[in-house]
Amino acid sequence: MEPYVLGISAMYHNAAAALTCGGEIVAAAEEERFTRIKGDASFPINAIKFCLDSAGILPEALSAVAFYENVSSKFERILTGIVLNAPKSLPQFVTAMPDWITNKLWIENKIRKELGWHGDFYYIPHHLAHAASAYYPSPFDDAAILTVDGVGEWSALTRGVGEGGKIGIQKTLDYPNSLGLLYSAFTLYTGFQINNGEYKMMGLAPYGKPVYEDRIRKELVNIASDGSFVLNQKYFAYTYGLKTFRPEFEALFGRKMRQKGEPIEAFHADVAASIQAVTNEILLKNAETARKETGKKNLVMAGGVALNVTANGLLRQCRIFDDIWIQPAAGDAGGAIGAALSTYYNITEARKQATETDRMQGAYLGYEIKNESKTDDATLQQLGAVWKTMKEKDLQETAAKLLSAGKIVGVAYGKAEFGPRALGNRSILADARDPAMLQKLNMKIKFREGFRPFAPIVLKEDAGNYFEVEGDSPYMLFTFPVKPERRLPVQTAERVEDTASLPRSDIPSVTHVDYSARIQTINENANVFISGILQAFKRLTGYGILINTSFNTNNEPIVNTAADAYRCFMRSEIDYLIVGNRFFEKTKQTAKAPKGGW
Repeated sequence: MEPYVLGISAMYHNAAAALTCGGEIVAAAEEERFTRIKGDASFPINAIKFCLDSAGILPEALSAVAFYENVSSKFERILTGIVLNAPKSLPQFVTAMPDWITNKLWIENKIRKELGWHGDFYYIPHHLAHAASAYYPSPFDDAAILTVDGVGEWSALTRGVGEGGKIGIQKTLDYPNSLGLLYSAFTLYTGFQINNGEYKMMGLAPYGKPVYEDRIRKELVNIASDGSFVLNQKYFAYTYGLKTFRPEFEALFGRKMRQKGEPIEAFHADVAASIQAVTNEILLKNAETARKETGKKNLVMAGGVALNVTANGLLRQCRIFDDIWIQPAAGDAGGAIGAALSTYYNITEARKQATETDRMQGAYLGYEIKNESKTDDATLQQLGAVWKTMKEKDLQETAAKLLSAGKIVGVAYGKAEFGPRALGNRSILADARDPAMLQKLNMKIKFREGFRPFAPIVLKEDAGNYFEVEGDSPYMLFTFPVKPERRLPVQTAERVEDTASLPRSDIPSVTHVDYSARIQTINENANVFISGILQAFKRLTGYGILINTSFNTNNEPIVNTAADAYRCFMRSEIDYLIVGNRFFEKTKQTAKAPKGGW
C-alpha cells in the first residue's frame, strides 16, 4: 500500500496542509479558506481535517507527518540577530520571544497532540520544502531549481538540481541578504502592506520609469555577476527591529513613506518600476548561473518571489531555459506540499519520472462544491437564497450570454484552487472587451485600488491570437505582451488611476499600461466547465477570452464554500452567481443582511 504523508506549513503566515499518497497530491488547502482570516498563520487544524476527510482516512493511516521548516534553526537565526544587535533589538525580543518560547518551538508536540499522532515526524528545511514543491509536481524528471523568498531558517535564495527523485542544493544565499525582504521594504515604502501588497507594487511598476534603478544598485544592493548580492544594512532595520527600513532609506529617495489613504503619485510608480528592474536583473542572473552550474535545460521555481509574474515573463522570454515550471502555490502555503513530497521521496527512495503534464491537477486540490449537496442547499436556504437548478450546458450558455451583455458572473464550482490565484473554480468573470469593466470591478466588486490590472483567461488554442505567447500558461504565473496589431496608441493621464482606465487594445480591461497581461490558458482537459463558458462566449462574440479575477473582495480570502460565495455575491455588485449547478440572479434575492452584514 502506498504511504500517506501529511505536510504542514504554519506559524508564520498563510498556514496550509497537504496530503500525498504514493507521491501524488490527494488534497491541499490553506487555513484562511476555512477561518475566513486572510493570511491566517495559525495551526491549520481545519485544513488538516479537510485533507484527511478528502482521503477518507484517520490520522493513524498516515505513514509520516512533515513540517515545512526546521524551527530550531529558525529560532537560532532570530535569537542570534537579537543578541548581536542588543540593546536596540529589545523591542524585537519582547515581541517575538513569548510566542517562540510558548508556541513555535513546540510545533511537533502540538501536531502530535492535535492529531493524536505517535508515528514518524520530520522537519524539512524551509528552502528544501520550496524546492520539493517545485521539482516533484513538475513534469520534468530532471531540472535546475531556483527558490527565492524573504527568509526561511537562514537561507533566502537557493540554487540546486533535481534528478531522478533526488534534490541537491548547490548554492545558498543567506540572511540578511534577501531579495524578498528588499522587495518588501519597497512595498512598505510605497504604502502597501508587507506579505499582502507586493503584487500591488508589482502592478504599479508599469506606470512608472526606473529612474531610481542606479541609486538602488549603488546604495542598497551590490549585485555580483552570478546573481548573488549583498544588501547595505545601513538602510535596513529588519535584523534588529520591528521596522523594515531606517530613516536613511527614506532620505535616500527624498520622501517619507506613503501612508495609507495618501494618493499614489508618479513618484511611487517610478520607485516601484525601479525595484522591479533590479528584481528582474537578480533573477535573470541567477537563472543564467543555474543553467551553467547544472547544465539542465529545464528550470523549476518556488518561494514567494517566484510569484513575481513580471520577472517570470521576462525570464521565459529570454529563453535561458527551454522550459520553466513554477509551483502555483509558490509561497509558504506550497511548502506543505513540498514537505510531504520531500518526505515521501526520501523514505521510499522512489524515482521521479517525466510526465506529459504536471502533477498539480490544475491546482484544483481544495474544498469541493458538489451539485447534489443537501447540506449546501440547507445552508443556502438558511441564508434566504433564491436559485434555480440548471444543467451544465445551460449554465455555460446562460453565463456566456450574460457576460456578452456586460454582466458580471461569480463562479464557485467544483474543487477550490490551492494557492493565491483563482483559476476558474472560484472566479469572478467579466467581458475583457469592455473598457469600463476594469474600474467597475476594482471599485464596485473588489473594493480595491483603481490602478490594479486584471488577468485574462483565454482558450489555449486562441491565446496566440491575442498575445505573443508560446506554450501553455495554466497558472497565471507569467506576463506576455499583447500582440502589436491589437494595440491602441499609448495614452497617459495625470493621475495613475485615470491612466489605468484608458483603453490600450481591443481587450482593454486585461491589457496593462505596458501592453502586458498575466494570462491563464485553459482547455477542456484542464477545466471542462470554464472552458465551456469560454467556448459559448466565443460563439456569441468571436472572442475566446474573459476577465478572470479571484472570487473575493479586498482583504478577504477567496471564497471556499457555497455559503462564502453567496455572502460575497450579496455584499458586492456581482450580477449573477453560479454555485455548482445552482444559478442565482441578484434582482431575485429577497434575503436581508444578517446583523453585522454579509
